[in-house]
Amino acid sequence: MNSVELISALTTSLTYPDLLFIVDKDIAVVAIPASKVADLATELKTRPEFAFDMLTDLTAVDWLGKRTPRFEVVYHFYSTSHNHRLRVKAAVDEGQPVPSLTKLYSIANWFEREVWDLYGIKFARHPNLKRILLYEEFKGHPLRKDYPYDKRQPLEPETWPVRELQVQMEEGRKIHRP
Repeated sequence: MNSVELISALTTSLTYPDLLFIVDKDIAVVAIPASKVADLATELKTRPEFAFDMLTDLTAVDWLGKRTPRFEVVYHFYSTSHNHRLRVKAAVDEGQPVPSLTKLYSIANWFEREVWDLYGIKFARHPNLKRILLYEEFKGHPLRKDYPYDKRQPLEPETWPVRELQVQMEEGRKIHRP
């Protein structure tokens, strides 16, 4: 099934009449309100004619000053049985939580933590929403457009695993390497 046929099948059989469908670079794209993401993902995964059993990517875009709402959360789904792809875009206001997909797709746990860490978008009912790439003391979310590029962050000396080796080298001890 190509992208146009997939969009036709989605528009006739989904229970959401207010969705916007387009084809972008031969991939079907649907825009949906953020509050309906989990319901749509459940329907896409459980219905055998779609069978989107894989969440291949989840990311975000910051449209600061260009669009309202500011953020857009982008999901990429893939069906291994039908070999078709779908991109789902959900517009999100700053501070608005997005429903978590961790109960449907286990990989969403890592993707959602990454989006939270870098963009500050929260996911409702996420089992463990904490930083994944940056350390806990880091202030802010570095992929936001309003994050200052020259902002200095405090470094915690005990977080560096090479600290003990650096002290040994300064003291003149030899480090045995096999």
